[in-house]
Amino acid sequence: MLPQMDIAGQQALLAATVLVMGVGGLGSPVALYLASAGVGRLLLVDDDKVELSNLQRQIAHSTDAIDQTKVASAAESVHRLNPDTQLELIDQRPDREPLTALVARADVVVDCTDNFTTRFLLNECCVAQATPLVSGAAIRLEGQVSVFDSRQSDAPCYRCLYPPQADENLSCSASGVLAPLVGVIGSVQAVETIKLLTGIGETLAGRVQFYDALTGRWREMRLPRDPECPVCSEQSGR
Repeated sequence: MLPQMDIAGQQALLAATVLVMGVGGLGSPVALYLASAGVGRLLLVDDDKVELSNLQRQIAHSTDAIDQTKVASAAESVHRLNPDTQLELIDQRPDREPLTALVARADVVVDCTDNFTTRFLLNECCVAQATPLVSGAAIRLEGQVSVFDSRQSDAPCYRCLYPPQADENLSCSASGVLAPLVGVIGSVQAVETIKLLTGIGETLAGRVQFYDALTGRWREMRLPRDPECPVCSEQSGR
């Protein structure tokens, strides 16, 4: 019923494959909203098991799923919403070669991970495959979201935003997070993914949005491509 979407947009969702890296606080709403929106295939990747402490913010899981793999638990929640969604579950952390193969199969990749090592590797794979990357992060009382679309000329990548020496200790489990905050950021990631798949609207490519839960304010900054970026600059061979 949305004129911007129409039948063609819904068919585009049905034909799409989305790789969701991480099905914790961010990946839970991403997977559930994409499935309920009608995305045809989801590749869910997570090497963790459900713990009691996760349930404060990871809405795809429940007490019944404790000690179950997160991908299996998320799959059950997804199929309760949309049993027609095709799922592929990867319950390990893939290294470069298998991750590159997964990225190559996806129309959009959604980064819902919680460490910079995986984020940097995922970004490199997306740049190499020219696959759009929807990035989100949330910690304590602040969140951020952006789109890195290597198909666009002069588009920045994730490494243009963060240096390689970024603090690996910044995680929800180590620093805490307000539970609904991950839902806010994850929902925006789902929106950006749907826009990329259907071609409607203007994505966050080249922009980063920051949300302050304490004040309820959003702010935005433009992000140009770093001409010396080792991943996406001309010097890197892109």
